[in-house]
Amino acid sequence: MVEYYPPVEPYDHGMLDVGDGNLVYWETCGNPDGKPALVVHGGPGSGCSTGARRGFDPDRYRVVLFDQRGCGRSLPHASDPATDMRYNTTEHLLSDMELLREHLGIDRWLLWGGSWGSTLILAYAERHPHRVSEIVIPSVTTTRRSEIDWLYRGVARFFPEEWERFRAGVPEADRDGDLVAAYARLMEHPDPLVRARAANDWCTWEDAVVSLEPNGRPNAYSDRPPAAVLALVRICAHYFSHGAWLEEGALLRDAHRLAGIPGVLIHGRLDLSGPLRTAWELARAWPDATLVAISDSGHQGSATMRDRMLSALDEFAR
Repeated sequence: MVEYYPPVEPYDHGMLDVGDGNLVYWETCGNPDGKPALVVHGGPGSGCSTGARRGFDPDRYRVVLFDQRGCGRSLPHASDPATDMRYNTTEHLLSDMELLREHLGIDRWLLWGGSWGSTLILAYAERHPHRVSEIVIPSVTTTRRSEIDWLYRGVARFFPEEWERFRAGVPEADRDGDLVAAYARLMEHPDPLVRARAANDWCTWEDAVVSLEPNGRPNAYSDRPPAAVLALVRICAHYFSHGAWLEEGALLRDAHRLAGIPGVLIHGRLDLSGPLRTAWELARAWPDATLVAISDSGHQGSATMRDRMLSALDEFAR
């Protein structure tokens, strides 16, 4: 069994002015002269966690973490209804990552992140392949509209009662249409009670989808501070209702741009949120990637997934 590294504290941190009135929080941990690695968190809108620091050997890695626009410690926060979401898109986040790289004086870095983080990693690496040394992704997504439709409609076949409650959370006129877009509209409602109820209904559905996983924990999404829940759901609904502003299938179509970048894709066979198929398709389109299917893991991970992820990061550190 491979263990996480001991907890570490940042040796530097700051707020990067990325324009449009946005300040992005960043921090660096480990060895200032070590191999640069960027942690790209999921959600979108979850913010980075202190636990992500522990996946990297602090003697060999210079680990960079950042909170994407509108969440975590970045400002303005999406829980504030006055925050303008027009300035929070995939294109903005890609620009922020490049600004951060330049700000820290990094030439190339390893990219690590799963779920939504993997979508952002792939979009960045296909745009800037010469800035990426390696990629490690636990839980692969490309945020195609087909994947979004699966998560908020297709997987309902396993949770019909829970999905009916999720569907009932939007106005009756919207229940047979685009539920994600309907929730995005609710998260912009002027009444704070409407926004809070919509955020709770969204997270209750997300909790249900991961509830069958052998290593899932109760209230995986809803067990967050109220402001964090509001930001998470507002940003998720905003991104997913727009298909993340990505042409359908573009990340798989352009995976040839990743040629020469070693990658490790680690995906749970029991992942109902994002089935293994997407990871398999990506591995076929990216010849320098290795796909590892984890039999005892879903979207929330497992000890086996952790071991494989830590082993990949240790291998790339050498």
